[in-house]
Amino acid sequence: MTDRIRPQPLTAEAFAPFGDVLEATGAPDKIINQGLCGRYHDRAVLDFNEGRAGISLFKAEPRSLPYRLDMVERHPDGSQAFLPMSMDPFLVIVATDNRGQPGQIHAFLTSAGQGVNLHRGVWHGVLTPLHAPGLFGVVDRIGDGQNLEEHWFDREIVIED
Repeated sequence: MTDRIRPQPLTAEAFAPFGDVLEATGAPDKIINQGLCGRYHDRAVLDFNEGRAGISLFKAEPRSLPYRLDMVERHPDGSQAFLPMSMDPFLVIVATDNRGQPGQIHAFLTSAGQGVNLHRGVWHGVLTPLHAPGLFGVVDRIGDGQNLEEHWFDREIVIED
């Protein structure tokens, strides 16, 4: 049997159990730079056990829908923010936690200009751009110790169009 999941649009309300939606919508919190720049201030909480925040660049191969999900991962020692460096939408896959194992899977499709900050310990799929160049700025924990857990599924899970 195949689990089929249809992605929903990424909204702050729907994504709240998993993290923060990063977007510059509505009125900015502050106007800076001689009135020429709106600042959307402090939109996510970086949450790390020890270590420090680092900024990395990820360049991922584009995927397509339908997408076969075979693995999710989580980072128990730190949150992880993904900021696309293009205006292309990407797929965000997350799962609830069921006593240390991934539970119900949710898929979200971002709008142009949206990023996400995954809370520490949230099960999530790998970076899944749907268009080239697949380039992202990633803010996450840099530090000692193992900060990665993977779970491989023994059933077929497909994220549909």
